[in-house]
Amino acid sequence: MSNVSGIIKSIQDIMRKDVGVDGDAQRISQLVWMFFLKIYDDREAEIELLDEDDYKSPLPEHLRWRNWAADTEGMTGDELSDFVNLQLFPTLKDKLVISGENGKRALVIRNIFEDAYNYMKSGTLMRQVINKICEINFNNTQDRHTFGSIYEQILKDLQSAGNAGEFYTPRAVTKFIVDRVDPKLKESVLDPACGTGGFLACTIDHKRDNYVKKSKDNEVLAQSIHGVEKKALPHMLCTTNMILHGIDTPTQIEHDNMLSRRAYTDYGEKDRVNVIITNPPFGGMEEDGVENQFPATFRTRETADLFMALVIKLLKTHGRAAVVLPDGFLFGEGMKTRLKEKLLNECHLHTIVRLPNGVFNPYTGIKTNILFFTKKSEAEWPATQAVWYYEHPYPEGVTSYNKTKPMQFEEFETERQWWGNEEDGFKTRTETEQAWKVSLQDIIDRNYNLDIKNPHVGEQVNHDPDELLAEYDQQQQEIQSLRDQLKAILHEALNH
Repeated sequence: MSNVSGIIKSIQDIMRKDVGVDGDAQRISQLVWMFFLKIYDDREAEIELLDEDDYKSPLPEHLRWRNWAADTEGMTGDELSDFVNLQLFPTLKDKLVISGENGKRALVIRNIFEDAYNYMKSGTLMRQVINKICEINFNNTQDRHTFGSIYEQILKDLQSAGNAGEFYTPRAVTKFIVDRVDPKLKESVLDPACGTGGFLACTIDHKRDNYVKKSKDNEVLAQSIHGVEKKALPHMLCTTNMILHGIDTPTQIEHDNMLSRRAYTDYGEKDRVNVIITNPPFGGMEEDGVENQFPATFRTRETADLFMALVIKLLKTHGRAAVVLPDGFLFGEGMKTRLKEKLLNECHLHTIVRLPNGVFNPYTGIKTNILFFTKKSEAEWPATQAVWYYEHPYPEGVTSYNKTKPMQFEEFETERQWWGNEEDGFKTRTETEQAWKVSLQDIIDRNYNLDIKNPHVGEQVNHDPDELLAEYDQQQQEIQSLRDQLKAILHEALNH
């Protein structure tokens, strides 16, 4: 097994010498498109060997990694720079044939390179980077597994580029959510803000481990995975992640903004899916006009709220969802109150898992929750009669999480044992020091405030400055959201 971690560090050190690569964001973007081509070539080699003797690459022969990059003594210096800038990139951006039998594969590559750039100026340093990448064999199980850890490190490194907060969900959280939602083989799964594809990759692993029994099942699995991501770099990472997980033509990973692609009312039954799992960006505001795609009742520029409204809309009847949301959604008023009323009426919000501080460190100090719910038919409204809460505690001896000591999936074992089945109304659930139940009437009496503290724990005063600042920031966003709603209402009234 090659030392993948050491290779990544060596690559970063080489890139720092190149005058064209300015900062972490460009370095990561450069690294990702190179890794994509190497991963794609290794996957093509595997297909040629195992599956399809007559396989034909969507890439022109001279642009395949094996024919210009794999030879460690191959092109370098100005020759390599000219090749990448004048042949490779122009062809992958605009000249691939996206029709015919290879059209879908070509489209995936074109979408990847649509917003990609070669930042490196030195062909000599580029050759050094390429040679390092060639040391990794992505058809080697150990290398592929090790790269999974390095892949997560790349995502964490995005934080220093000022981008990562909305991209990276800890593996323990994604695994727990997928484990509890339990997507079956034929069930369609959507992450409408998929970032780098953590939830989708975890879903692929879950389906393979539990439901794939024969080779044709892999085709069903591939067709069931759907993701949308509006930013170029995480979209590139997600597509690469899907190929690394055996989805050869991930055309269902779209580079788009799910909130603005069409009006809320234009989504119909054909757009609905069985399962939605997502950690939508929160704390941010959408650009002007996006809120106008939504009914006046749910207009806001707060990204997470818009996604939540869309999740309810896009679930099939009896479809299941799990959404990571900040405390601000639970106690927020105005539009949030109406959204929570819709959620409790149309969906069975059966469980809220309250996560401890630091789960998303260092990206945000805002406290977060996982909402699990099932869409119901109109005949079953109001769908929620009571909500179970589970306060996830720190493990014994742990007071906070950080980069070196993140949350572990094994910590969720108590929740998993307690969980029970929705089919029988979770009749095996009992109240514990961590779990409690709140009736719908109590929630209505609280004006749909879902921020209900653990009754088994005394009132605690929070003195943590990071948390207090995060809470203040959340409150300011709530205030701005109310202002935006008032402006929209006044504008509509004046127009009438």
